[in-house]
Amino acid sequence: MSMSDVSRNLWRGDAIRLTAIAKDDYPALARWYQDAGFLRLWNADPARPQTEAEIGKWLEEEAKKQNAFHFAIRPLAGDELLGLLELDGILWNQGCGWIAIGFGNREHWGKGYGGEALRLLLDYAFGELNLHRVQLTVFAYNERAIALYEKLGFVREGVYREFLLRDGVRYDMYLYGLLRREWEASAPT
Repeated sequence: MSMSDVSRNLWRGDAIRLTAIAKDDYPALARWYQDAGFLRLWNADPARPQTEAEIGKWLEEEAKKQNAFHFAIRPLAGDELLGLLELDGILWNQGCGWIAIGFGNREHWGKGYGGEALRLLLDYAFGELNLHRVQLTVFAYNERAIALYEKLGFVREGVYREFLLRDGVRYDMYLYGLLRREWEASAPT
């Protein structure tokens, strides 16, 4: 390993960078939490608006955890909040963790930011944190996310049949996993 490998910025890609989530981000996050469409992609909870104070309290509690990392996705230049990235629920003794990604502003969809952010996070999870496995769940109707996860090498490992009820229709939720050796075999060098 060369000195340039060791000193590279783990959180910087070609178009985006990962940073800490700041209190200045709370207004943008509160706007995202006013969008039921975003919330219905983000998690299985009932969509409900949240205030800046509620979001701040949640993030402050998350920051206390020793098995969770939360990142803001930002452009290389500027501090605009493009998206959120989570690596949490880490079981250190097993080397496993859960990931999630979300973009609350639709103008940032389809620009490749999600793929680049996930590649940075996977490099961090496997290379810096020494995890063996990362996993995620995704709703069957989130076809764009599924295509991205599969492009990155995630393997569909299971189906939670008819897990979610939205607008009177039952949807499956998929479990995807990625092992370190799979990532290392496919990751660009």
